Amino acid sequence: MHRSIFCGLAVLSVVGVLPGVAMAGSKVTTHVRSYDIEGENGRALIQAMDKSGPKHGFLTRAIAQTSYTIDWDFDLKAKADVCHLRAASATLDMTYMYPRVTTPMSPALRKRWQRFLSGVREHEQTHGRIARQGITAAERAVADLAVANDPHCIKTQREAQRRVDEIYKQYEAKQVVFDQREHRQGGRVEALVARLVKEH
Repeated sequence: MHRSIFCGLAVLSVVGVLPGVAMAGSKVTTHVRSYDIEGENGRALIQAMDKSGPKHGFLTRAIAQTSYTIDWDFDLKAKADVCHLRAASATLDMTYMYPRVTTPMSPALRKRWQRFLSGVREHEQTHGRIARQGITAAERAVADLAVANDPHCIKTQREAQRRVDEIYKQYEAKQVVFDQREHRQGGRVEALVARLVKEH
């Protein structure tokens, strides 16, 4: 089982597992959770997220978070000492965590908040899309896998897992690159936060 957590939007201090054929019907389960924050303006909402958002490392918090686990099931069968991988299916269990404002907002703040949250959701859903693309890539990597002299399918199982793990590493790297691009100075995250705290 692979488990990944991406705090897609880290709180910035402005206040002080895809195309291809799913071989055996891979499944995606999505959960959406929220944490409550309060604030009378954008700056206060950022401070609240910095205090109550999902953990991002040991000392910092994030605005939102995408976490997921991936489990694989390989259907293997040996014939004449050759083991064939007949089907491979993944179960992707994904959870998105978003902030939810529980205090009344002025019409202007509500508009800015909705625009901000829309950008946050788009960012997190990109993490989800990369994870799904990784599953498709892994399915392709193990398609038609067959290993000779493997009557008990032990070597085939190991090879299938090795290929899946390699694809997993590649797509985790894509997740990191995406976050680095979004969080760079003057990047999209900084712009989202700046628009939220802007009073006029």
